[in-house]
Amino acid sequence: MEIEAVAQLIRAGLPDAQVQVSGDGYHFEAQVVSAAFLGKTPLERQRLVMATVRPQLESGELHALSIKAQIPGPEGE
Repeated sequence: MEIEAVAQLIRAGLPDAQVQVSGDGYHFEAQVVSAAFLGKTPLERQRLVMATVRPQLESGELHALSIKAQIPGPEGE
């Protein structure tokens, strides 16, 4: 799977998100900043992002995705 394809899937599921993806075609890292994460726990944020690529994970097309999910602004954690 290509880096941009992973980024597009995340953007489609979280339209307001700023998404940066890196990886080697097998393992990917995504940095996602979205207002949709406001009030959510880190686990809930991870689940929101993982839901955007679930079919690809289940089919094996996408093997591994590491996620850093932040809210916009300086408090972004």
